[in-house]
Amino acid sequence: MTTNATTAASPAGRVYLVGAGPGDPELLTLRAVHLLQQTDVIVYDHLVSAAVLDFVRPGAERIYAGKRRNEHTLRQEQINTLLVGLAREGKHVVRLKGGDPFIFGRGGEELQTLAAHGVAFEVVPGVTAASGVSSYAGIPLTHRDYAQSCLFVTGHLKDGTAALDWPAMVRLRQTVVIYMGLGGLSEICRQMMAHGATPDLPIAVVQNGSVATQKVVIGTLADMPQRVADEGLVSPCLTIIGEVVKLHGSLAWFQPETAGITP
Repeated sequence: MTTNATTAASPAGRVYLVGAGPGDPELLTLRAVHLLQQTDVIVYDHLVSAAVLDFVRPGAERIYAGKRRNEHTLRQEQINTLLVGLAREGKHVVRLKGGDPFIFGRGGEELQTLAAHGVAFEVVPGVTAASGVSSYAGIPLTHRDYAQSCLFVTGHLKDGTAALDWPAMVRLRQTVVIYMGLGGLSEICRQMMAHGATPDLPIAVVQNGSVATQKVVIGTLADMPQRVADEGLVSPCLTIIGEVVKLHGSLAWFQPETAGITP
């Protein structure tokens, strides 16, 4: 397994940046499960499901570092400092993030701090929400008849705005996947239509994708904000925009009520 090389002497401890996937524990990688069963400390986010945490070694220290919109248990700078401190104590630390840590997971920021302090680390990829949630919703992100490209964007930027590249988001034969976009959904739909997207462009919002509480709401740019309000959807949600959403009706294979998967 490849790890980073640093010019500074590394302490005895090590940080493992691990992707937990979208929620279903069976989507964890074998490497992730092995590390969870061996770790001294786990620092985890709120998107990590309870079923995934069941793999953590009994007796391991658990530190919750969840961040939600306008609600941070620890600021990002505090998490960075925490990881450095734990590693310098000689501990093996699993930093567990929902999805994949390098796709809107701030994993790069945390590793920059570790590297700057000479802390050894390893990255274990996870199934990112875009592919995991869309698969469980029966919505292929690409399809020869509908979409030849796929664009991942975040609906919540570092400065709290949603100033996205609207012209890039309205290109034809493309699927757009929006992470953390529920709060700004009305503005996203409005801006896409203002920049040339048709009001009837299909859109899906998936809440709690891949676990027993999964809920899929299908609509269009014109009516989705009202549909989301009527359904009472709350985060975590993933938004998928594009003609591929039409396939949900025939390809939706996952039945949450019979899945037996713990949220």
